[in-house]
Amino acid sequence: MLATNALGDLLTTLLDRRPFGRKIEDGRKIKEVCLGLLTETDETSARQLAATILNRYRMLDRDRKIAFFEFLNDELDLDAARIAELAGAYGSDPSPENFRALSNASEPQRQVLFRQMNEAPGATAEIVRMRRDLLALLEERPELGRTDHDIVHLLRSWFNRGFLVVRQINWESPASILEKIIAYEAVHEIGTWTDLRRRLQPTDRRCFAFFHPSMPDEPLIFVEVALTNGVPNSIRSVLSGEREAMDAEDADTAVFYSISNCQKGLAGVSFGNSLIKQVARDLSHDLPNIRSFVTLSPIPGLMQWLRSEGILEGGGDPQGIERLAAKYLLDAKAPDGLPLDAVARFHLGNGALVHAIHSDADLSDTGIAQSSGVMVNYLYDLPRIAQNTIQFSKRKKVAATSSVRSLARRAVVAS
Repeated sequence: MLATNALGDLLTTLLDRRPFGRKIEDGRKIKEVCLGLLTETDETSARQLAATILNRYRMLDRDRKIAFFEFLNDELDLDAARIAELAGAYGSDPSPENFRALSNASEPQRQVLFRQMNEAPGATAEIVRMRRDLLALLEERPELGRTDHDIVHLLRSWFNRGFLVVRQINWESPASILEKIIAYEAVHEIGTWTDLRRRLQPTDRRCFAFFHPSMPDEPLIFVEVALTNGVPNSIRSVLSGEREAMDAEDADTAVFYSISNCQKGLAGVSFGNSLIKQVARDLSHDLPNIRSFVTLSPIPGLMQWLRSEGILEGGGDPQGIERLAAKYLLDAKAPDGLPLDAVARFHLGNGALVHAIHSDADLSDTGIAQSSGVMVNYLYDLPRIAQNTIQFSKRKKVAATSSVRSLARRAVVAS
C-alpha cells in the first residue's frame, strides 16, 4: 500500500465543498453581478454573489457564454495607460507605496473576479469546467486567449503539487470513481467492468490518481501500473485476460502502461510528471524487490512524420520500422528543438530515457494507424532522473540506451 498523505486526506475531509445547492435570487444580469462582486466588501455577501455568477453561467447557452467571455476579456482587461503612468512613478521613486500601486494595477480585474468567485462552495470545479468551455472557443476566438492566460495562472496556483493527494484506486473504490476511470481512460480503452476489474483487482496491478481537496470525487489524472518480471514488449501481454496474476513481491519491474488526464479544463496545468515520480518513489519504498520503472508507451506521431517527410521503409526489412521509430524519437524535432513526439517530450522532460523499441506491440486500430504497431519503453532510472531532466531542459539532449541509438543510426531513410 502506498504511503498515505495524512495532511492531504485531512484536507480532503475538511474542504469537501459541494456545489452550491440553493438558487440565490438576484435580478441583475450576470455582467452586473460580476461588477457588484468586484466592489463588495462584506464576505458573506461576496460569497453569495460568487455563487450567483456560477449558477447563472451554468444556465448560459453557447452564444451567451461567448458574450460573457468577451465581457471578461475586454471590459475587465488591464488599463495599459494607467500601468505606464504608475511604472513611471515607480521608476522615479521605488517606494513600497508606488510598488503596491503598480502591482495592483498590473493584475487584470478578471483575475481578481475569478479569485473572488472561487470563494463560493464548489467553485473550483465550476471554474475548471468554465475553462473547458473557453478552450473550445479559442480556435475561432483567439483574442480570448488573454482571459485563458489569467485562468491558467490561477489554476496553476490552486492545483499546486502541495495541494494534491495521491490515492490508490482499487476494485473496492466507490463506483462513482470507478465509472470515471472507465470514462477518462485515454490510452487503452476499458470496454467493460470485467476489463476494469482485470486492471485493478489482481495482486500485480495498481492504479493511482491525483485528487484535489476541493474536487474529492474527481480524479485529475491517473496512471495504471503492471508489476512484471522483466520489461514487456507488447500491450497484449499486459492486458491479456488469460494471463495468470503473480505475487507483487515476485515482480522486479513496474510498468506505467497508461496515463490519462481527466479534466479538459486543466489542460496546460501539468502534474503528470509529479504523479509518476511519486508513484515510483512509493512503490520503491513499499516493494523493494522492484528494480526497474518503465513505461510501455505509444508513439502517436510516428506515421504522420513518416508521411510528411516522405520516408519509406527500405528493403522490406521487418525491423525497418523499429529503426525508423528510433530515428523519429531521437532526431525528429519541433521548431523549439524539443522532440516532435508529444509523449516523448513528456517522459524525457520528466527525466526518463528511451530504453527499447518494439514492433507489433500494439495491434489495435489506433496503434496501427498512429505507429504501425510500434511502442517504446521509457526508463525512469531513479538516481539519474534529476541529471536527465537538466540535460533535456538545458541542452535538449535526448537520453537513450546504446541499443536505441544504434537502431537510429541504422535507419534506412529515402526521400
